[in-house]
Amino acid sequence: MSLAMETAAEPAAVHEDAPGSSWAAVFALARFETRDLLRYIPVLVTLLLYVGYTAWTLFHTKEGMDAFPALQDTDRGTQPGPLLLGIALFVCVNRCTLRSRRRGTDRQFDVLLMEPWRRTVAHVLSVVPFAVLTALVVLGEFTRQALRPGAVGHGSPAELAVGPLYVLLCGAFGVLLARLVPTTFAAPFGVIGFFVLSVFISVGTNGAEWSRWLSPIVGEEGGNTVLPSDLIGRPAAGHALYLTGLILLLALCAVLASGGRTAYLKAGTVGALALTLAGAVGQSGGVSPELTAARERATVSPQKDQSCVKHGGSTYCAFPEWTGRAGTWAGVVDRVQSLAGGTAAEQPLLVRQRIDARYGLTGDSALDPLTAPHQVTVGTRWGGNRVPEFAVAVGYVLVAGDESRGGELCDGRVVTAMWLALGGGTHPMTDLADVRIDDSVTGSASVLAPTDGLSMSAGQTDVVRELLQRPRGEVTASVKQHWSELTASGVSTAQVARVLGVDVPKGSKDCAEE
Repeated sequence: MSLAMETAAEPAAVHEDAPGSSWAAVFALARFETRDLLRYIPVLVTLLLYVGYTAWTLFHTKEGMDAFPALQDTDRGTQPGPLLLGIALFVCVNRCTLRSRRRGTDRQFDVLLMEPWRRTVAHVLSVVPFAVLTALVVLGEFTRQALRPGAVGHGSPAELAVGPLYVLLCGAFGVLLARLVPTTFAAPFGVIGFFVLSVFISVGTNGAEWSRWLSPIVGEEGGNTVLPSDLIGRPAAGHALYLTGLILLLALCAVLASGGRTAYLKAGTVGALALTLAGAVGQSGGVSPELTAARERATVSPQKDQSCVKHGGSTYCAFPEWTGRAGTWAGVVDRVQSLAGGTAAEQPLLVRQRIDARYGLTGDSALDPLTAPHQVTVGTRWGGNRVPEFAVAVGYVLVAGDESRGGELCDGRVVTAMWLALGGGTHPMTDLADVRIDDSVTGSASVLAPTDGLSMSAGQTDVVRELLQRPRGEVTASVKQHWSELTASGVSTAQVARVLGVDVPKGSKDCAEE
């Protein structure tokens, strides 16, 4: 009896083991926890949805503007993909960490060789394979876009890292919450609380730039502008550093909460806090004066930052990342000019790429038309509707002389300009609908262009539609033969219709009907 009492009174023997074998056990437990996470329906479904949808987009035939990606936008486009996966991991990792508490097996774990803080490390490490998979998906998505023939620009490694870092952050936060609030109800309320806190901070700071970057994923809303890489101005490197520090801070705090009190862990926590603060400071600097000046120069005097190349008789000036697209623009110009007559068929044009970069990625300002003769504006977006819109600008510059007069065209020359723009296309009727603001092919409507567009009356629309449905060679020969008459200032739509052998629309007007 006394021997039994003495044995019971003695403290439990502390089993010492080699450090290498202890960490081997941690990694083995982490592998088990990773497999266990895959048993949870939210994780499995969101993972399959993320990988499956991304794979479908990679191998799905891209059309329109999607076939001409700007890689400085593509890198940001990879960030929202793992959003649901991260939330699922946050909830399920939290539940896995609380498994022993829910099942009442904490006492059994206390007699194991592995300390509680090492088990916490294993739970944190169980999320790493999901982050690696996310990184592979992001890399595949970006690589596929970069290999498209129409791709331009440069991606940012820091922007590409946000998706995997977000997954790690969700896992670390789930483990920390389990150690601080050991109940399964905390995770769902944590998700809701995070979004409420985000809204509260945004409203409380009046949408300040520094507060916006406290969120793991920071999007850009309101703008439709594609900027050169050096004008974007997003603090991507600082944000990646902030997320890395925050992941380490949350993970190490979870380990400390589990009883880890070694000097290395405490020093690591202090270092992670310093890393987080350094990243937070780096991402909250706002737009520098140098970047503001560069954006102003690119908007007002783009020729200072551009290089020019010649194709045929025309010159094409673009920002460095877009110079390879000059041949594509030249194809549209050549097609339009091949339908023109007189001196317009050989008129050298200056095609200049223009943007309004003063408001960054959130800006979407209209560009003023160029006043110099024979100059045409082209934007940074290409493909889809942008192609016939550019052709419209080329057409009315050939007819009216310069872009500033295009918006003033209100007579029969509108028909001539629209024929030049659309007559050589593969699907002219589709292009007609695409360039009109209401996607119609009947009635009056405004026509879109890189700067000021045109206004088409119902009668002009009827004439253009009939011309596009007739044999191209027949109409082209007639346009070339009567070019001077078709481009004379003040020529009526009825006169243009008669010259080209088209029925004169009844009650046609030369200005758009209100």
